[in-house]
Amino acid sequence: MLAIWGLAIVIAFMTLIMLKWTTPYTALVLSPLLIGAIAGFAGQLGDFSLTGVKGVAPTAVMLLFAIMYFGLMISAGLFDPLVHFIVRVVKGDPLKVLVGTAILAAAVSVDGDGTTTTMIVCTAMIPVYQQLKMRMMDLAVIVILANEVMNLLPWGGPTARIIAALKVDEGELLRKILPGMILAILWVIGVAYWRGLQERKRLGVVRLSDEQIASMTPAHDDEFGHLKRPRLIWFNLGLTVLLMIFLIFGGIGFVPKINAAILFEIAFAIALLVNYRWLKDQRDIVEIHGSNAVQVIMMVLAAGVFMGVLNESGMSQAIGESLSSVVPSSVGSHWGLVTALASAPGTFLLSNDAFYLGVLPVLAQTGAQYGFSPMDIAVMSTTGQAFHLLSPLVGFIYLLLALTGVDMGAWQRSAGKWAIGMFVIFILSAVTFGGVPL
Repeated sequence: MLAIWGLAIVIAFMTLIMLKWTTPYTALVLSPLLIGAIAGFAGQLGDFSLTGVKGVAPTAVMLLFAIMYFGLMISAGLFDPLVHFIVRVVKGDPLKVLVGTAILAAAVSVDGDGTTTTMIVCTAMIPVYQQLKMRMMDLAVIVILANEVMNLLPWGGPTARIIAALKVDEGELLRKILPGMILAILWVIGVAYWRGLQERKRLGVVRLSDEQIASMTPAHDDEFGHLKRPRLIWFNLGLTVLLMIFLIFGGIGFVPKINAAILFEIAFAIALLVNYRWLKDQRDIVEIHGSNAVQVIMMVLAAGVFMGVLNESGMSQAIGESLSSVVPSSVGSHWGLVTALASAPGTFLLSNDAFYLGVLPVLAQTGAQYGFSPMDIAVMSTTGQAFHLLSPLVGFIYLLLALTGVDMGAWQRSAGKWAIGMFVIFILSAVTFGGVPL
């Protein structure tokens, strides 16, 4: 009966959000509470929920300050020199334009927000594509492929949900998937190079005057131009590099390992103090980027309630045991590959919330019966992100399609064939570098 009640919670949650009857936040909180009460746990739901929320609290703190930190860096202009450099270096060569697009999209995507990436890259590169009469389809494809890779950083949407659902260490997870991310970025650059060769053959190399190049260089946003800090570019870059080193490798020398949440909290405090001494400017930074952070944190804390009821009531374990009793052992021994193959259509057809918070815990519980650790399942579940951002359920892709003016169906077909290669890279990397048995 515990397994049945647990599946009822998962099905109710997925039904509510797929039919858009409620927001994912509402479904995450109310589905387990309502069905848990019916199942006879009414007196314990408060304790179950609190235990779950405590479990995801460090993840929520990390996401808050990671989003605020990278938002601050974008406002301060950390990526502006890269944008201007790429626009000037590519000049009239379509090959350089496409490779520059891939590099810029990957760099800007570190904040984990697809909307920000789309706005910055499209603002910088669309005038170049128009001037050279290049295909906007190439721009739309390269932007989404790069964002699919960088969205796997621990403060990105899917990885944050994986961490919340399976309670795995964000630093260890990053170390296991980072080789695959690096290879995937090289794959994206390779795709850009190949498509650039085709565009160079079609258009040739156009000689542009200095005036034409200057006209393609994006101007600062007047509304938030007062937040730019060009003279602090090297400090901000150094602080960001140091933050990444601590995040990936843990402690350095005599400095012990620091939790990722605390790292981002310290880094944001330093960046805010150095870049914005006036309280008004600090308030502007918080107001501009706080809305994105609050939406993500609400989801993580709601996931804490959802997972707290499932785990503390024993429903999650019962689901795993029930599934393992009906799954053939020949399939169970390859549960890592099963998880990867399930994640591809799962993250395309479902939202990240539905798959990672509803389906993934079931896969993890079942995999545990065959010797797969939560980290193994976490690593393999990231592979499906090669296709997730091609889903019509992802909101910011409509902004990308509107800005570039390309057809969704044609764009999905064009990007999808390259996403298959990325998916294979992710799986092979998970086995080779992540130590996950297939």
